Amino acid sequence: MYHPNPNTYDMNHCGASSSTPYDQPPSTGLPGNFATQYPPNYSQPPAGARIPWSSGLFDCFSDVKSCCITYWCPCITFGQIAEIVDHGSTSCVVSGALYALIAGFCGCACLYSGFYRSRLREQYMLEESPCWDFPVHCFCETCALCQEYRELQNRGYNMVLGWNGNVQQQNHGVAMIPAAPTFDPGMTR
Repeated sequence: MYHPNPNTYDMNHCGASSSTPYDQPPSTGLPGNFATQYPPNYSQPPAGARIPWSSGLFDCFSDVKSCCITYWCPCITFGQIAEIVDHGSTSCVVSGALYALIAGFCGCACLYSGFYRSRLREQYMLEESPCWDFPVHCFCETCALCQEYRELQNRGYNMVLGWNGNVQQQNHGVAMIPAAPTFDPGMTR
Protein backbone atom coordinates (compact mmCIF):
# COMPACT_ATOMS: atom_id res chain seq x y z
CA MET A 1 0.00 0.00 0.00
CA TYR A 2 1.07 3.60 -0.40
CA HIS A 3 2.48 5.49 2.52
CA PRO A 4 0.26 8.41 3.64
CA ASN A 5 3.24 10.78 3.63
CA PRO A 6 4.96 10.82 0.22
CA ASN A 7 8.09 12.41 1.74
CA THR A 8 8.68 9.34 3.90
CA TYR A 9 10.23 6.14 2.66
CA ASP A 10 9.20 2.92 4.38
CA MET A 11 12.32 0.78 4.73
CA ASN A 12 10.59 -2.33 6.07
CA HIS A 13 11.43 -4.18 2.87
CA CYS A 14 15.12 -3.46 3.52
CA GLY A 15 15.10 -4.90 7.00
CA ALA A 16 14.77 -1.59 8.84
CA SER A 17 11.99 -1.24 11.34
CA SER A 18 11.14 2.41 10.96
CA SER A 19 10.41 5.03 8.34
CA THR A 20 13.06 7.61 7.64
CA PRO A 21 12.20 10.98 6.07
CA TYR A 22 14.24 11.92 3.03
CA ASP A 23 14.52 15.32 1.48
CA GLN A 24 13.26 15.58 -2.06
CA PRO A 25 15.79 16.81 -4.62
CA PRO A 26 15.31 20.42 -5.65
CA SER A 27 13.06 21.00 -8.61
CA THR A 28 15.02 22.19 -11.62
CA GLY A 29 12.14 22.63 -14.03
CA LEU A 30 13.68 20.09 -16.37
CA PRO A 31 12.19 16.70 -17.18
CA GLY A 32 13.71 13.25 -16.75
CA ASN A 33 17.30 12.79 -15.59
CA PHE A 34 17.80 16.53 -15.26
CA ALA A 35 15.04 16.89 -12.67
CA THR A 36 16.62 14.35 -10.33
CA GLN A 37 19.60 15.12 -8.22
CA TYR A 38 20.74 11.53 -7.75
CA PRO A 39 21.63 8.88 -10.34
CA PRO A 40 19.13 6.06 -10.81
CA ASN A 41 21.35 3.40 -9.19
CA TYR A 42 21.39 5.27 -5.85
CA SER A 43 18.57 5.71 -3.42
CA GLN A 44 18.26 9.25 -2.14
CA PRO A 45 20.54 9.70 0.85
CA PRO A 46 19.49 11.55 3.98
CA ALA A 47 19.96 15.31 3.95
CA GLY A 48 23.62 16.24 4.08
CA ALA A 49 24.85 12.75 3.14
CA ARG A 50 27.27 12.43 0.26
CA ILE A 51 27.34 9.73 -2.41
CA PRO A 52 30.46 8.32 -4.07
CA TRP A 53 31.56 9.21 -7.58
CA SER A 54 30.29 6.82 -10.25
CA SER A 55 33.89 6.05 -11.27
CA GLY A 56 37.27 6.35 -9.63
CA LEU A 57 39.79 9.13 -10.12
CA PHE A 58 42.24 6.81 -11.86
CA ASP A 59 39.70 5.02 -14.10
CA CYS A 60 40.75 7.21 -17.02
CA PHE A 61 41.12 4.35 -19.47
CA SER A 62 37.55 3.19 -18.98
CA ASP A 63 36.72 5.83 -21.62
CA VAL A 64 39.80 5.94 -23.85
CA LYS A 65 38.38 8.54 -26.27
CA SER A 66 37.73 11.17 -23.59
CA CYS A 67 41.03 10.26 -21.92
CA CYS A 68 42.97 10.99 -25.11
CA ILE A 69 41.11 14.24 -25.77
CA THR A 70 41.69 15.35 -22.18
CA TYR A 71 45.38 14.48 -22.33
CA TRP A 72 46.05 16.32 -25.60
CA CYS A 73 43.63 19.22 -25.18
CA PRO A 74 42.16 19.52 -21.67
CA CYS A 75 40.50 22.82 -22.56
CA ILE A 76 37.93 20.93 -24.68
CA THR A 77 36.99 18.56 -21.88
CA PHE A 78 36.91 21.37 -19.34
CA GLY A 79 34.71 23.50 -21.62
CA GLN A 80 32.20 20.67 -21.97
CA ILE A 81 32.13 20.08 -18.22
CA ALA A 82 31.78 23.80 -17.41
CA GLU A 83 28.87 24.25 -19.83
CA ILE A 84 26.90 21.43 -18.18
CA VAL A 85 27.77 22.55 -14.62
CA ASP A 86 26.77 26.14 -15.49
CA HIS A 87 23.49 24.91 -17.01
CA GLY A 88 24.37 26.56 -20.32
CA SER A 89 25.00 30.06 -18.96
CA THR A 90 28.54 29.90 -20.39
CA SER A 91 29.37 28.08 -23.58
CA CYS A 92 31.89 25.32 -24.03
CA VAL A 93 33.99 27.57 -26.27
CA VAL A 94 34.16 30.45 -23.77
CA SER A 95 35.00 28.21 -20.81
CA GLY A 96 37.57 26.23 -22.80
CA ALA A 97 39.22 29.38 -24.14
CA LEU A 98 39.43 30.91 -20.66
CA TYR A 99 40.95 27.66 -19.36
CA ALA A 100 43.53 27.71 -22.18
CA LEU A 101 44.39 31.37 -21.52
CA ILE A 102 44.88 30.77 -17.80
CA ALA A 103 46.98 27.68 -18.52
CA GLY A 104 49.06 29.56 -21.08
CA PHE A 105 49.76 32.66 -19.00
CA CYS A 106 50.23 31.37 -15.48
CA GLY A 107 50.13 27.59 -15.81
CA CYS A 108 47.60 27.29 -12.98
CA ALA A 109 44.40 26.37 -14.80
CA CYS A 110 43.92 23.82 -12.01
CA LEU A 111 42.64 26.60 -9.75
CA TYR A 112 39.92 27.44 -12.26
CA SER A 113 38.99 23.82 -12.96
CA GLY A 114 39.08 22.98 -9.23
CA PHE A 115 36.35 25.55 -8.69
CA TYR A 116 34.14 23.71 -11.18
CA ARG A 117 34.86 20.38 -9.50
CA SER A 118 33.54 21.89 -6.27
CA ARG A 119 30.40 23.11 -8.03
CA LEU A 120 29.84 19.70 -9.65
CA ARG A 121 30.22 17.97 -6.29
CA GLU A 122 27.73 20.32 -4.64
CA GLN A 123 25.17 19.92 -7.43
CA TYR A 124 25.19 16.12 -7.16
CA MET A 125 26.07 15.74 -3.46
CA LEU A 126 29.28 13.84 -4.27
CA GLU A 127 31.94 12.93 -1.76
CA GLU A 128 35.08 15.04 -1.62
CA SER A 129 37.50 12.25 -2.46
CA PRO A 130 40.30 11.33 -2.46
CA CYS A 131 41.04 14.76 -0.97
CA TRP A 132 40.02 18.42 -1.40
CA ASP A 133 39.07 19.55 -4.88
CA PHE A 134 41.97 21.91 -5.54
CA PRO A 135 44.78 19.45 -4.69
CA VAL A 136 43.05 16.83 -6.86
CA HIS A 137 43.19 19.25 -9.79
CA CYS A 138 46.68 20.51 -9.01
CA PHE A 139 48.27 17.05 -8.85
CA CYS A 140 45.96 15.01 -11.11
CA GLU A 141 44.44 17.55 -13.52
CA THR A 142 43.77 15.23 -16.46
CA CYS A 143 42.51 12.40 -14.23
CA ALA A 144 40.16 14.80 -12.42
CA LEU A 145 38.78 16.18 -15.68
CA CYS A 146 38.26 12.64 -17.00
CA GLN A 147 36.44 11.66 -13.81
CA GLU A 148 34.14 14.69 -13.98
CA TYR A 149 33.45 14.02 -17.67
CA ARG A 150 32.55 10.37 -16.92
CA GLU A 151 30.38 11.43 -13.98
CA LEU A 152 28.27 13.67 -16.18
CA GLN A 153 28.09 10.99 -18.88
CA ASN A 154 26.96 8.42 -16.31
CA ARG A 155 24.22 10.81 -15.23
CA GLY A 156 22.79 10.78 -18.75
CA TYR A 157 24.40 13.82 -20.36
CA ASN A 158 25.65 13.58 -23.93
CA MET A 159 28.72 15.77 -23.52
CA VAL A 160 29.04 16.49 -27.24
CA LEU A 161 25.58 18.13 -27.34
CA GLY A 162 26.22 20.60 -24.53
CA TRP A 163 23.56 21.86 -22.15
CA ASN A 164 21.02 23.15 -24.69
CA GLY A 165 21.33 20.04 -26.85
CA ASN A 166 20.76 17.80 -23.82
CA VAL A 167 17.70 19.80 -22.78
CA GLN A 168 16.27 19.63 -26.32
CA GLN A 169 16.96 15.91 -26.54
CA GLN A 170 15.30 15.35 -23.16
CA ASN A 171 12.26 17.44 -24.13
CA HIS A 172 11.78 15.47 -27.35
CA GLY A 173 11.59 12.29 -25.27
CA VAL A 174 8.68 13.64 -23.22
CA ALA A 175 5.36 12.60 -24.70
CA MET A 176 2.59 15.14 -24.74
CA ILE A 177 -0.69 14.09 -23.16
CA PRO A 178 -3.21 13.86 -25.96
CA ALA A 179 -6.20 16.13 -25.75
CA ALA A 180 -9.62 14.61 -25.17
CA PRO A 181 -11.27 13.69 -28.45
CA THR A 182 -13.84 16.12 -29.75
CA PHE A 183 -16.89 15.04 -31.64
CA ASP A 184 -18.71 16.99 -34.30
CA PRO A 185 -22.32 17.08 -33.19
CA GLY A 186 -23.41 17.10 -36.79
CA MET A 187 -26.48 19.00 -37.89
CA THR A 188 -28.51 20.50 -35.11
CA ARG A 189 -31.61 22.56 -35.13
